[in-house]
Amino acid sequence: MKKIRTSFILIVFAAIVFSAPKFFQHEQVALQDYYVSRVVDGDTIELSNGEKVRYIGIDTPEIRERKGSKWIYKPMPYAEEAKDFNRNLVEGKKVTLEFDIQKRDRYNRLLAYVYIEGKMVNLEMVEEGYAMIYTYPPNVKYVDEFLKAQKKARENRRGLWSGLNANIIYSSEAKQYIGQIKMVETEVYSTFISKKLLILNCKDSFKAVIFRNNFSSFPKEALRSPDTYFKHKTIRVYGIIEEYKGSPEIVLHDVSQIEILE
Repeated sequence: MKKIRTSFILIVFAAIVFSAPKFFQHEQVALQDYYVSRVVDGDTIELSNGEKVRYIGIDTPEIRERKGSKWIYKPMPYAEEAKDFNRNLVEGKKVTLEFDIQKRDRYNRLLAYVYIEGKMVNLEMVEEGYAMIYTYPPNVKYVDEFLKAQKKARENRRGLWSGLNANIIYSSEAKQYIGQIKMVETEVYSTFISKKLLILNCKDSFKAVIFRNNFSSFPKEALRSPDTYFKHKTIRVYGIIEEYKGSPEIVLHDVSQIEILE
């Protein structure tokens, strides 16, 4: 009877392995080395096999801007510096990829932590001030390390953080800087919280948005009673200014991106 049970277990295991090759293939890919044929920008590379890889957990200034159906060369401040730093680290070299829970994005790019000579490139980009943290669950394996690296870069005024005070603008100006990294000073008029997000509605139709996936890094008091915590307060938020339904906004991935002045 034991022999029968053992044989049955082996058969079931074999069936699982051979019926799900993609899963096991992904696990093998995570242990393989690749060569980088070119660096696309500060957070994206192309491998010699043609695959594009987007670095997990970080975001760097964009080099191109979309105009209709085309992309035009219009680098944001510090975009070229980030690309050059990334290029010096990995272009033409052998790298190792480590995957998290989600292995591809909507553009079918691989999502990975990229290593060269044992050092994580993603983390080094943040620590040297060439990238901001950009956390999207479920890929949060090294979020604590990224937070520490960004804190270090900000304290030492490296890269993106070197001209922090010069990047301060008021919410009335925010629409002029869509796609750029700025620190926006504004006043919170009202708040809205749901199961998916928290929105700080501010002066000049500006918004600061926190998605539930990133709630854990914010004070519990801010989430229990956002009106009490934020309403009528002057704040500064730092990040990429985006446009949503005609209004400028910054998505906050971490509490370090917001400061309450009063």
